[in-house]
Amino acid sequence: MTTQTQTNRLAIEVRDLRRSYGDVEAVRGVSFEVARGEVFCLLGPNGAGKTTTVEILEGYRTRSGGEARVLGMDPAHGQRELRERVGIVLQQCGVQNDLTVTELVEMYGRYYARRRPVDEVIELVELGEKRNVRARKLSGGQRRRLDLALALVGDPDLIFLDEPTTGFDPGARRHAWLTIRSLCDLGKTVFLTTHYMDEAQHLANRVAVMNAGQIIAMGRPEELGGRDLRPAEIRFSLPSEWSLGDLPDIPCEQRTLEGERVVVMTQQPVVAAQRITTWALDHDVDLGQFSVNQPTLEDIYLELTGSQGVNQSASAEEVVR
Repeated sequence: MTTQTQTNRLAIEVRDLRRSYGDVEAVRGVSFEVARGEVFCLLGPNGAGKTTTVEILEGYRTRSGGEARVLGMDPAHGQRELRERVGIVLQQCGVQNDLTVTELVEMYGRYYARRRPVDEVIELVELGEKRNVRARKLSGGQRRRLDLALALVGDPDLIFLDEPTTGFDPGARRHAWLTIRSLCDLGKTVFLTTHYMDEAQHLANRVAVMNAGQIIAMGRPEELGGRDLRPAEIRFSLPSEWSLGDLPDIPCEQRTLEGERVVVMTQQPVVAAQRITTWALDHDVDLGQFSVNQPTLEDIYLELTGSQGVNQSASAEEVVR
């Protein structure tokens, strides 16, 4: 593959990215790629170096070393062409509160040579019924949808979403996910940061976990940290007249009794569950609260980051604040 073909295939290229504040390294040799059209999610605890990394890619912060290319351009150069092709939704966005939704989208659209129709953008973020409402009268979730509309009106190829659903109720979060997924249907690339593991699981094609200024794991959500290779957990309760020894032979690494519940750890959950349930039906045994669970993305994330404690990057980001 030629260098030009590689560049055309990628929305973001990062090689050995570094950022130091005095003696403290906030970002320490980070490398990754984001393909065009994918949703890439960057996870990590507070102070991991996520914000610094994203701000370098957005062109708001300079790097100390390494390389970064966004849509084939160096974000440190601040080209107008790049800014017109990138949409950004920050954790907190300030807008003119006395203007209506329509007025704000129209005003921001004038900043771009290429823009989407105002009504189309408003409908995309589901603010059609609020088009004539002033920004100050919008709810928190509606304000976040307005932030997204302002980022989309310039018809960007790449969108940075920083904690886009913070403060949303569960219903609003699900609606936001549908909106973000619709961006992919439009061919957009989405770079997402979030603290919600279910959000990353639902939206991301690939996930990277960052801690202490470094990427410590990267892959598809279902494979991160060998998640797909971990044993599944089957849980159920047995009636008092039945014991652990009465269960049939099943493929498992471990089966134990925790209180009144049987816990089976197995690499073959489908086979194990089938044998257990067939045995229960044959012997008329009522298996209470039967469940089969793989390790969640949150389980893997906590395993990767939970033992690290307060890290070096936390001090660095406190400095820049």
